[in-house]
Amino acid sequence: MLTDRYGLALTTPSSAARDAYVEACDLVLSANPGPGAAFDRAIAADPGFALAYAGKARVQQVGSDPVGARASFAAGQSVAGGISAREASHMAFHGQLLSGPPDAATDAARAHLRDWPRDAVVLSPCSSVFGLIGFSGRPGREAEQVALLDSLAEAYGDDWWFNAQHAFALVETGQRDAARAKIERAVAQNPRNANATHIRAHVHYEDGEPDAARAYLSEWLTTYSPDGPLHGHLSWHLALTELEAGNQAEAFRLYQTAFAPPVAKGGFPLIPLVDAVSFLWRAELAGAPRDPARWQALHDFAHKMFPRAAVAYADTHIALADAVTGNGAALEARLRDMADMASNGRLPSGPLVPALAKGFAAFNRQDFNGAIAAIEPVFADHERIGGSRAQRDLVDFTLLKAYALAGRLDDVSRMLRSRRAGPAGIPVAGLTH
Repeated sequence: MLTDRYGLALTTPSSAARDAYVEACDLVLSANPGPGAAFDRAIAADPGFALAYAGKARVQQVGSDPVGARASFAAGQSVAGGISAREASHMAFHGQLLSGPPDAATDAARAHLRDWPRDAVVLSPCSSVFGLIGFSGRPGREAEQVALLDSLAEAYGDDWWFNAQHAFALVETGQRDAARAKIERAVAQNPRNANATHIRAHVHYEDGEPDAARAYLSEWLTTYSPDGPLHGHLSWHLALTELEAGNQAEAFRLYQTAFAPPVAKGGFPLIPLVDAVSFLWRAELAGAPRDPARWQALHDFAHKMFPRAAVAYADTHIALADAVTGNGAALEARLRDMADMASNGRLPSGPLVPALAKGFAAFNRQDFNGAIAAIEPVFADHERIGGSRAQRDLVDFTLLKAYALAGRLDDVSRMLRSRRAGPAGIPVAGLTH
């Protein structure tokens, strides 16, 4: 019987279908362009290959094509008679991923991985800060993420994809030396793995190496297609290094040409939205003047793509855009949405986003003590909004700036002393550190 790259049996008689499927999966796992076309080739070679339809459906889901995703998955279900127990469970997981509540998909993945730990296609949506655990809103989700990957490390051995994902979980829990060893190995094994490049950028960030990150990303991006799903986000990482170096003109050039909506590619609007909002805000904290037209464009994009509260990570950044543009009505409407979600048990991140939203609004109207009063009670728990430590430094830097502008210099000193070890620069204008 034919198998995938991880030795798992595939119900297809076609070597061409198997080869195209393996290629497609590796393109997904390495965040390179073209997996949809490769899944199509697998289906063309064997129209009865159920897992190829599921893979295509996932690509369409991530590419903001829910109608196409449902159609592809239904086509896969229609030819799923006679598949193995592993493949049936794989299909069931994708069904939950496409249409079920996120916690149900996470539970399905955990159950599946107990029997088939090397099913990387099932593990992948659970394995990063942008995944099912990363966006779960649960307290301690960083520790939960690393515990899951620790438990599977033996099963994967020295695998290029797993090494990179494990490194990400490790660095996000402060295990920087272990993360560096893993990511250096992963990059050596597959230098064109964009996920590994992304994670290496995080390791550089957490180790306080902006110059190394800038040199690495500047070179690596020259051969990565702008159609790659991480091109915009990697450009955001590069822009942060330019901000930290004081190169605001270059940072804004990257914003305009590489990661601001609608320039950024990749399909799913969440990442370009949060990258653009966080960049503009961090640039202002670093001393750049405000550009109202850019903020208004982001505000309009945000409300077009996310008209109602849904994902804490998006809602945090949309609330910031609402605050900056002075759209109090939109901010209040989103807060009401979140209150309704909370009353129905559908706000897993709890009070985090409403508190941050109120803090951003207070900061923007120069009520810095009000901003501090809103942010301080939830600050220690902000991992629950999702995203990486590097991304959530937006909250840290906002609170630092509020302390400084409120004249609370003892609080500035205290916060700087308690900041996690590693990141070197604090790109906030007016601080002495």
